[in-house]
Amino acid sequence: MKYLSSVILTLFCIVCLTSCFKDEPLNAECDIETAWVHSDNPESMFFNLSDSLINVKSDVSEIMFDVKSGTDLTNLAPMFTVTGGATITPGSGSAHDFSDGKTVTYTVKSQDGAWSRKYVVGFRIIKRTKEDIVMFDFENFRLNEGGKYYEWFDINEDGTEAKNWATGNPGFMIAMGSATADNYPTTPVTDGGLDGAAVRMETKSTGAWGATAGKRIAAGNLFFGEFDFKYVLTETLKSTRFGLRFDKKPINFSGYYKYTPGEKFQDQYGQIINGRTDRAAIYSVLYRNHDEAGNPLVLHGDNVLSSEQIVAIARIPYVAPTTEWTKFDVDFNYIKELDEELLYNYGYNLAIVFSSSDEGDHFEGAVGSELMIDKVRVTCTITE
Repeated sequence: MKYLSSVILTLFCIVCLTSCFKDEPLNAECDIETAWVHSDNPESMFFNLSDSLINVKSDVSEIMFDVKSGTDLTNLAPMFTVTGGATITPGSGSAHDFSDGKTVTYTVKSQDGAWSRKYVVGFRIIKRTKEDIVMFDFENFRLNEGGKYYEWFDINEDGTEAKNWATGNPGFMIAMGSATADNYPTTPVTDGGLDGAAVRMETKSTGAWGATAGKRIAAGNLFFGEFDFKYVLTETLKSTRFGLRFDKKPINFSGYYKYTPGEKFQDQYGQIINGRTDRAAIYSVLYRNHDEAGNPLVLHGDNVLSSEQIVAIARIPYVAPTTEWTKFDVDFNYIKELDEELLYNYGYNLAIVFSSSDEGDHFEGAVGSELMIDKVRVTCTITE
């Protein structure tokens, strides 16, 4: 392994030195990096001023601006920054009609002309719901665009998809790219739920790659938020973006689970810790999604339970092992006062997190630990 690492390092150095004697190649990237919309009266259009700008993740091809009900969408001109040298068609700043759910497809072509990528851009009117219980039954899932792993989504009241659930499956693909979708850490259970589908999360070994990279396990997880692929290798805890904005006051968190811990708990170095049993994680967090300066933020794996932005937490202190569907039920503990005006303007995010290994974010746990989840409910009060 040391010899292989030396060879790789030597080849890398040769490539770097060789590039010093060559002309700079044309850029082959074709990504939209940021998208924004100008408005003379942004307060009437957006819930937060920061909603007018979107930092586009590298693995998404749909860009949606969330706007208030009543916004005139008939003549809007989104603007974009793209990777160096790339071109975009239609042009950045060109006006289009986005009313009645219309979208515009933009094509970005790389500087060298060899690559192109399409993005669908639109505007989503956020409508408030009167429901005081938000229900998640996990009946909607599919293979990702590349057919490698499963992903989950809910259906909005208007019939559109809410891309609100994420997993660490994209990160597992780096380590175990040859694995079939059913052997990824987070998979559907099509006929084993309470009355339909459920979600299975299993802690997996990441094989030889994981041992070399110091990331020996991958906990199965499911969370309300987004997974940012670009941080997987550099700042792993930043890849989990926990929480989506929420306009109701949550008071109770409940659902059903099964949990079986794996046989051998190991630390991040792969050493077996005798006498230690793996534990699952089930919790929900409500937090302010802007800092004191008005900058948008999300919580990550390194601060989702410790950030000063947190207003309330509902956490199952101990997920007892059980092979039968067992109900969990816990109230939100408010540690800070809720700002009703901020709540009305979507100034809070709600995070929901499930993991088969509580210390999986530090690559500690037991291979084979399995957590199953179904029929999750967040009971809320709504301020009119």
